[in-house]
Amino acid sequence: MRENWAGNLTYRAAEFAEPASVDELRDLVVARPAVRILGTRHCFNDIADTDGTQISLAGLPPVIEVNETRDAVRVSGALRYGDLAPVLEDQGLALANLASLPHISIAGAIATGTHGSGDRTGSLASAVRALTVLTANGEIRQLARGDADFDGAVVSLGALGAVLDVTLDVQPTAQYAQHVFEQPRWDDVLDDLDAVTSAGTSVSIFSTWQRTDAADQIWVKQAQPDGASESRAAMAARLQAVAATRPRHPILSAPAEASTEQGGVPGPWFLRLPHFRMDFTPSAGAELQSEYLVPRADAVAAIAAVRSMAGRIAPLLLVNEIRTVQADDLWLSSSYRTDAVGLHFTWKPDESAVRALLPDLEAVLPASARPHWGKVFTLPGEEVRARYPRWNDFAALRERFDPERKFTNDYLTRLGL
Repeated sequence: MRENWAGNLTYRAAEFAEPASVDELRDLVVARPAVRILGTRHCFNDIADTDGTQISLAGLPPVIEVNETRDAVRVSGALRYGDLAPVLEDQGLALANLASLPHISIAGAIATGTHGSGDRTGSLASAVRALTVLTANGEIRQLARGDADFDGAVVSLGALGAVLDVTLDVQPTAQYAQHVFEQPRWDDVLDDLDAVTSAGTSVSIFSTWQRTDAADQIWVKQAQPDGASESRAAMAARLQAVAATRPRHPILSAPAEASTEQGGVPGPWFLRLPHFRMDFTPSAGAELQSEYLVPRADAVAAIAAVRSMAGRIAPLLLVNEIRTVQADDLWLSSSYRTDAVGLHFTWKPDESAVRALLPDLEAVLPASARPHWGKVFTLPGEEVRARYPRWNDFAALRERFDPERKFTNDYLTRLGL
């Protein structure tokens, strides 16, 4: 029996395979009528499931190749960010951003539009410079930034084929420091949200919604040397927030040992940008997750909508996190051509109750809200499609890559693919 990371989903695939070579992978894909690629199982819905053959690429030979100009790295799609980061650091290089946990596979995170936080930082997918895809007929296709199909092929929902490798933009390594502030007042946050989210390189607002006058915490991650200390101090004073006096976990009741170091202590980018350490179980473990991303212009209204439902949300919630993502041109990115603000919900593991609540939550959010592809949502497929201007173009791209719908599953069918 195979389950996803959180244990809320048991995969129903009739067969599981972990090929040791690209040739073996090609033979599997060509021979099987239905396949899906499985990453690190950190999706909370059935996006990676199939009634056919589920394939892990973790058995393929690992690749980490920095180019001659040292501004890009080609890596295996199955590699985890937490495994890549120390190798880059050893070469004096870094990624521009990381998600809240480094435990996720690179190809899986990119295919679902996963992101970290930062007003001037795009999603993880925005760092992709090129990718190599093995399609349903066994053909290997390489796409690079600027190619006609590239913007449609990056955030792909696994619908185009098996991503063998990706080439990511890199930059010189950097030190970061992380500061935590407690009890910021919501009225002041919403009065000038831009001032809050611009107070550091990466900013996250956490709330359990047990109270509606103040959030729980604001985490500010700042590249060093620190040029934002004055704006950070001004932000905290305006919000009547106080600096944390001890390490914190995003979930207040959880032990802080799993969290990356705080208190303004400088450290390598990959040990500060995530919220969680690689050698600990991230978040709560037993949980569900949902996330909705809205254009920056709709962010205050979206947060106010969540605030209005606090009494219903709080009993099911472990923590709500608010983050920002810079716009990109990737067709199925939740920040497609709009700077976005994400409202992320880590729920207690009560799926029936969460799914009963979500339609009401989705109804009060702005109609521009786009659900994270790898998390729990209940919006019908036609509603989701309407929120992506290039949806029909992606459907046509999928038809060219996989005309027999070998990589299609129930999840994609519900979306209309």
